[in-house]
Amino acid sequence: MEEQKNQFFVDGKQLSEAALKRKHELENNPESRTDPMKFMPGMDRIDPAIRNTVIDQMNSYDYNKYTDMDVRRALRKRRIDIEDFKALLSPAAFPHLNEMAERARYDTARQFGNTVYMFTPLYIANYCENYCIYCGFNCYNDIHRKQLDKDEIRHEMEVIADTGIEEILILTGESKKRSSVEYIGEACKLAKEYFRNVSLEVYPGNIDDYKYWHECGADYVTVFQETYDAKKYETLHLLGHKRIFPYRFEAQERALLGGMRGVGFSALLGLSDFRKDALATGLHVYYLQRKYPWAEYSLSCPRLRPIINNEKINPLDVGEAQLTQILCAYRIFLPFAGIVVSSRETKRFRNGIVKIAATKVSAGVSTGIGDHEAKYTHTEEKGTGDEQFEIADTRSFDSMYSDLSDEGMQPVTNDYVYVG
Repeated sequence: MEEQKNQFFVDGKQLSEAALKRKHELENNPESRTDPMKFMPGMDRIDPAIRNTVIDQMNSYDYNKYTDMDVRRALRKRRIDIEDFKALLSPAAFPHLNEMAERARYDTARQFGNTVYMFTPLYIANYCENYCIYCGFNCYNDIHRKQLDKDEIRHEMEVIADTGIEEILILTGESKKRSSVEYIGEACKLAKEYFRNVSLEVYPGNIDDYKYWHECGADYVTVFQETYDAKKYETLHLLGHKRIFPYRFEAQERALLGGMRGVGFSALLGLSDFRKDALATGLHVYYLQRKYPWAEYSLSCPRLRPIINNEKINPLDVGEAQLTQILCAYRIFLPFAGIVVSSRETKRFRNGIVKIAATKVSAGVSTGIGDHEAKYTHTEEKGTGDEQFEIADTRSFDSMYSDLSDEGMQPVTNDYVYVG
């Protein structure tokens, strides 16, 4: 029985002896893995200047050199520069967290008023071809896999739209074989029937893929880099297209070249040195913003959460205070960027941070496949797919809308109007 428990599965089928051998090789023999810096056939290549600049600055970042005086100087400035941003992310800035929060609150109110934008994610498939050791969807994890068909996607969207949500974020596992470019495009077409804004968080595509998805109705793309530390990235992503670090890094720029109006960025805090990852994320936005000033930009700040069938890798500690420091530094450095705080965080934290730095929150969240009806109507829903990770804030759209209003905020379900 113990031997059976330790078997690994893909798509609900027990792995062959050869597959188990391959998995063992990936985990124990680095030489058996593909080169994470070498593009695979068919991957678009673009100018790497921004990637090289961001990675060079991150690698040279010595956050322990910044002093109390550096932090005070930064907080006195109307517009801070890159060195000031580095100071605000440093340990020297931690004693100034209250001052940073007040400055961030001012900058947020100046640009966004007291509005908070609300959206809902919809996972339509959890098949994945990547082996990322921290992710619940990874191809070797024994979970219930599911892909919604067209009727199921439509039903899920009807349930979500009936709550009043006007933006949907469509997500899949990273399997181009199971969730093809065309499959995602059809989901976008359906979404445009029910929602004003359609966003994507799927596997990185080529420029033509983004053009097609945009034509189908998507206009915003979010990609998690997970960590900008290339050496750490290599040890976390052992198999699949996601292993190719530069292709993932450049996804947002390809999306903009494909016609998307906006792009989102994130590192999964806790996978590596969170201060360096936060710096790289901010700089990634900063340099693209200057190259493509017409586009809309946002940052997410998720922390590593427990996943199914996994003892968890040991996350590097990122407490709520450290997360608040990062969010405030982002707001002060990038006053025009949206900041998303996901349901990975608690109700208490999210209610507080929207008054300081965050401008966008998810509501009525499920990271499973096909279970929004169960969440919204409290009925048992059979045949759903397992979730990607655990969430902390399980509030419905109505509940979150009410709570935000009670906190003196103005919940918004749509802030973008197409003309022509």
